[in-house]
Amino acid sequence: METRESRRWWALALIATAQFMVIMDTSIIGVALPRIQAELGFSQENLSWVFNAYVIAFGGLLLLGGRLSDLLGAKRVFASGWVVLLAGSVVAGAAGTVWVELTGRALQGVGAALIAPSALTLLMMLFGGTPKELTRALALYGAAAPAGGTAGVFLGGVITEYVSWPWVFYINIPIALIVLAAIPALMPSSPAQRGGTDIAGAVTVTGGLAAAVYAIVRAPEAGWGSTTTVVGLIVAVVLLVAFVALQARRRTPLVRLGIFRTPDLAAANLAQLLLGAAWIPMWFFLNLYLQQVLGLGAFASGSALLPMTTVIMLIMIVVAPRLTARFGAKAMVVAGLAVLAVGLGWLSFVRPAGTFWIDVLPASLVTAAGMALAFIPSLGTAISSARPEEGGLASGIVNTSYQIGSALGLAAMTAVTSALGAGQTTDTALLTEGLSSAFVGAAVIAVAGALLAGATLRSRRARETAAAAA
Repeated sequence: METRESRRWWALALIATAQFMVIMDTSIIGVALPRIQAELGFSQENLSWVFNAYVIAFGGLLLLGGRLSDLLGAKRVFASGWVVLLAGSVVAGAAGTVWVELTGRALQGVGAALIAPSALTLLMMLFGGTPKELTRALALYGAAAPAGGTAGVFLGGVITEYVSWPWVFYINIPIALIVLAAIPALMPSSPAQRGGTDIAGAVTVTGGLAAAVYAIVRAPEAGWGSTTTVVGLIVAVVLLVAFVALQARRRTPLVRLGIFRTPDLAAANLAQLLLGAAWIPMWFFLNLYLQQVLGLGAFASGSALLPMTTVIMLIMIVVAPRLTARFGAKAMVVAGLAVLAVGLGWLSFVRPAGTFWIDVLPASLVTAAGMALAFIPSLGTAISSARPEEGGLASGIVNTSYQIGSALGLAAMTAVTSALGAGQTTDTALLTEGLSSAFVGAAVIAVAGALLAGATLRSRRARETAAAAA
């Protein structure tokens, strides 16, 4: 029994590693971008696609990755994702041209889209039978995300400075090999389910989501009224409408539309979407404030984020599970988003001649507390609300909600800063004004999230009553 029990927690370590890697791969390239640009010949306009190629492939394929986890088995899809991530890392690190580099980054995104939903499905298989253990497991899983984000900033700086930029990709290789070696012994197997793959549904939803993410991440640079943005959004809407029509007619659809009528599932996904839309802009623009206004280097700004990361991990692992058990998921999601809004409002008072200790540290710790309180209860509610056989699909949906929310929030707040003239300026006063407005906008999103969560999520008593009736 002890061996089986210890294997479950070792398996959780692999699942947390997956979350760590998926997030780290979005942040580790930041410091390396100038070196990549110089050696591979990227133009300034195209350099952002080293980041965007990963995000678009990741966000566009999450639903397919989740459904494949249900159809083929989460263990098999989890392992396949690591193989694809490993291959993408080799290609991106060895690239000698722009297009090979972008191909490698897109492959990494495909691998991440297979890994993320299957990892959550495996977590539910291992710990879903015991609510207390599930909350603890989700807390450890959730804490891996900020750790990956901060580690990416650190490692990106160290590797670029003291080794060479290809190693920001090659670092994935030994980790992937270790995980692949451990999967057969640690991960539970699940039988493949009957049902078609729904190729047409997969193509339309993947194309629609990819077009939407492409248009959103491109909009701040190209303009919201530009032909590129408008056409991209039109294509996204057409493909997603076609996807919904296909799902309504299919006997074995990629996404059973009735899943969104599951109590709390849609509400929890909305909370995750708005949480991402408030949190990711804060993280992005706080980095800009630290580096472009306070003058910190990449490594120093990574160090400045450590207190926030530490608070998130401590609250997610130690505090949030206990409070959720006592007050219920709804109360925690509402309170967490409200606390996040307070912290973002506080951050909006940053000054051009500010300091880390006064302008950043106190407010950032409040935002960290809010994020940590809201993330796990909303994530757990979104996944546990679905049928067990649709765990992969539910995982894909909630991951997609968070990623789309992050892209929308960042694009919207980037548009706000650009409208105020803070996009290309070196004037710290004007830049600070733009960043302050972005923090205010993110706070408004967090307030909206708290209000909507309060109106749509069921209370613990209502959930218990419904469960007893069932």
